[in-house]
Amino acid sequence: MTAGNQRRGNRSNARVVLLDRSFEQMPVFRLSDSSDEASIDFEPASGGRWRVMPAPGERLPGTFDQDVYVEIFRRYHDLGQPAEGSLAFTLHAFLRSMGRRVDGRTYAQLRSALTRLHRTRLESDHAYHVAGKPFNGTFSVLSALTIERRRAMERDQLGLFPALANAEPGDARVTIAAALRTNLAAGLAVAVSASRYFALSSPVARRIYRLLEFQRPAHGDGLWRVPLELLAEQLPLVQRFPSHLQRVLQPAHEMLLTAGVLQTASITRDERTWFVEYTLARPVA
Repeated sequence: MTAGNQRRGNRSNARVVLLDRSFEQMPVFRLSDSSDEASIDFEPASGGRWRVMPAPGERLPGTFDQDVYVEIFRRYHDLGQPAEGSLAFTLHAFLRSMGRRVDGRTYAQLRSALTRLHRTRLESDHAYHVAGKPFNGTFSVLSALTIERRRAMERDQLGLFPALANAEPGDARVTIAAALRTNLAAGLAVAVSASRYFALSSPVARRIYRLLEFQRPAHGDGLWRVPLELLAEQLPLVQRFPSHLQRVLQPAHEMLLTAGVLQTASITRDERTWFVEYTLARPVA
């Protein structure tokens, strides 16, 4: 391999995201920011119960939080998965990595998303697995979080230079929960492409993409057939009627087909049960 090819390969590898395999099958991020659900409840086919509970006075993690979660783990992988699970970054650099506009609104969104990832309670009754064993207990995506704003003197000086003031509002340090780090260290991971993920403009398409990569090892022929009701619970979607679910899924399917994630996607009815049938495209090299 030439030096130039090696550098290009390193840049490509840096855009790989390794996500906790057991965590990826669980619904965590609501895909409708207008939803006022008090919790997310799920019973996986493998058994057990899973529940997502927001902190008092806060809402459930949503679409922006899903993107923040993926970017955190992209950085964690890029840094070689530091054993202590701690990452430090500026809010400005983090938003730029996500391809987001950098302004007061997105700074506030990022602070809130990080706070929810730290404070939202994830309850597992033998549903989530750590190192292959059923886990019974409570945890959060981030076990620690610190967001520091600049000192008063620095803020006063940056006010003279609006571009700099907007670019550097503060610094964050996060620590990823031990349970998620344990699974990644054990190789119990799902690999997704960060560039492909962030190129999908639909939060539903982004979640389906993550779930498809979770399912890929179990479907060597690339075919995955899942009851529509189960898929809605696992994403999760608030809609319940098949016609409403189809209206939500159709544009996401079209996006995944165009992006080359899927070869085919269809929704069919077998007697009284609706199914979604996917043919997965080959993974990104």
